Amino acid sequence: MAKAKPSKRNGSARGSPYDASATENKAKAVSNMFRMNKDIGQHILKNPGIAQAIVDKADLKQSDIVLEVGSGTGNLTVKILEKAKKVVAVEMDPRMAAEITKRVQGKPEQKRLDIMVGDVIKTSLPFFDVCISNTPYQISSPLVFKLLATTPAPRTCILMFQREFAMRLVARPGDSLYCRLSVNAQMWAKITHIMKVGKNNFNPPPAVESSVVRLEPKNPRPQISYDEWDGLLRIIFVRRNKTIQAGFKGKAVMGLVEKNYRTWCAQNSVPLDDEAVAAQEDEMMVDVDDEPSPVGSDDDAEWQGISEVDQDNGSALRNKAIEPHTQSLSQPGRRRNRTKVGQLVENKVHKVLVDTGLADKRAGKCDEADFLKLLWAFNNEGIHFS
Repeated sequence: MAKAKPSKRNGSARGSPYDASATENKAKAVSNMFRMNKDIGQHILKNPGIAQAIVDKADLKQSDIVLEVGSGTGNLTVKILEKAKKVVAVEMDPRMAAEITKRVQGKPEQKRLDIMVGDVIKTSLPFFDVCISNTPYQISSPLVFKLLATTPAPRTCILMFQREFAMRLVARPGDSLYCRLSVNAQMWAKITHIMKVGKNNFNPPPAVESSVVRLEPKNPRPQISYDEWDGLLRIIFVRRNKTIQAGFKGKAVMGLVEKNYRTWCAQNSVPLDDEAVAAQEDEMMVDVDDEPSPVGSDDDAEWQGISEVDQDNGSALRNKAIEPHTQSLSQPGRRRNRTKVGQLVENKVHKVLVDTGLADKRAGKCDEADFLKLLWAFNNEGIHFS
């Protein structure tokens, strides 16, 4: 007769607290307690080699105060503390801030670390020499322009971004990713690509690859108005693959230019003849020399992505949106009354474009010197964009 198997005492048959399943459950519990919030771009850099390379590229001095944006659990922070005098870490998640505090608690580094909990875009930042950031992707552009507006300007910034955004920052005329962001950023800083970072170097892995860039603000800053500069670029890059002349044929654009010209005349006591001229048929606002852009092309993305790529939350480098007048643009054959002022402005715009030789050039092929020449010529005619 077969013997029954003896039962284990004290319920050990249900499993020891040290067996594999219990360990896995404990790990899952810890993971759930510290779940990453992807909504605010939490992707922790877990590769210590990459973290060390980023710090090395910053070329830190022992006297440097370093601003770290998006410090996470402190993998970059502890390496920066080894080389810098002080670190100011800005972290939006209080859980992460507490984790960094634990890592330096009771150590000499504790006195050299200041943690600021909050949104870096809305926070007034203290003085710093260098910025290092594993940037949450949704604040990429606002952070760039906040750093460029900082006074005094930092010596250098080592910033990690989504790969495509980083490539737009360093794109040159003629590149497929060359856009208004490229021109704006390169006007105020020297930007170089440092290295690529694969998505498997993060926890949790993001959906896209990343890149690290070095941003060195120009010192002294260019002596032009950012609002004026960006206002011109907004018009030109609405359709970057069409001619610059085509960008100025829209009613909304010419209405804005005329309004700004009237304002300039009022400020400078320039008399205007506001007499109406004969009504006429409006021309269709299409450049016949250019083929229409296909739906979903880079041109469409350029217009739709303005708010995404160029928000900076009211910093000194402030962007002003041009509101598209969809109703007027969609009725190209409608009759309208024009004034002599409107006709004068149109003639001035045409003259500037012809005299500069840029009327038939495309924004995607123009460089910084071309845009500066165009802005200077417009300003000489009393035409402004802010």
